[in-house]
Amino acid sequence: MLGLQLPTDPRWVNIVEKNIEEILTDHAYCEQKAASTAISLIVSFPEYTELVQEMVALVKEEISHFKMVHDRILERGWVMGRDRKDEYVIQITQFFPKGGSRTTQLVHRLLYAALIEARSCERFRLLSEELEDKELAEFYRKLMVSEANHYTMFLRFARQYGDRTEVDAKWKELLEFEAQFMKDLGKKETIHG
Repeated sequence: MLGLQLPTDPRWVNIVEKNIEEILTDHAYCEQKAASTAISLIVSFPEYTELVQEMVALVKEEISHFKMVHDRILERGWVMGRDRKDEYVIQITQFFPKGGSRTTQLVHRLLYAALIEARSCERFRLLSEELEDKELAEFYRKLMVSEANHYTMFLRFARQYGDRTEVDAKWKELLEFEAQFMKDLGKKETIHG
């Protein structure tokens, strides 16, 4: 369903379980960045009314997800750690050349967002199925559904605003690119890395 070319090795969950505090901190920042991405799309492309409306709703949802993750950090007696670079996102966002028309720039940003959400969804599914901490597993199961909805929304907008054939070709190339560098990731207790 997600179109990902290389699934995450299930052993990644073993790495996560050794440092739940780290994955929760990383996850909290991912939710913040998702909200920031939605705000950035509103600021950069205000003329796309339907997109703006959906991004307003997404900001609210992502911030509520941040709060839920942050609450779990606090419930466990921890304090949220500092943010760190997301190697995955850095690599993904270098795929398409910079520049081009406003529509091209929008389509590229939407495709990046769709892929990030798809990978998050896939990772959340693994966590929901494999974590020994059943409360946390259930938490990730619920979030997995949201991420799947976000992925399809971003992809739908890319296809709506760009030429469908061209967008689908770019999406396929981006998925292939992601599969290549995913071979070197999945060794850290981070949502994407």
